Amino acid sequence: MPSLFKLPTRILRAVPRLGLLTASLLTFALVVALLPALFRSEAALQIRTLRQGNSLPDGFYIYQSLSAQGIRIKSITPDHDSLVIRFDSQEQSYAAEKVLRELLPFGFNIARQEDHGAVKWVNRISLRT
Repeated sequence: MPSLFKLPTRILRAVPRLGLLTASLLTFALVVALLPALFRSEAALQIRTLRQGNSLPDGFYIYQSLSAQGIRIKSITPDHDSLVIRFDSQEQSYAAEKVLRELLPFGFNIARQEDHGAVKWVNRISLRT
């Protein structure tokens, strides 16, 4: 009969270890799942006017022009006094920059916008805008 009373104490001693092991595995799985999102960078171009009073090019015109060249666009959004164009890859961003430099007149600044995922996540966590 003494062995019956020792069995529950052995199980009770193992429960905290199993809980710690489970929590560790869940934490590891969460880190592995979120790690690629933290270090992913997004390819984007930002178009600004060089002179005050000039208007930005029409987003639909930009979309049509780049699509005609076979460049896939993820999104085109206005951002303050600029137009931000996002792409699926850096190669598409470079090709679009080349086309836009030939397409748009002299009064526009076309710059690459580096948007690293880690910076975006930190800004979201800290509630910065």
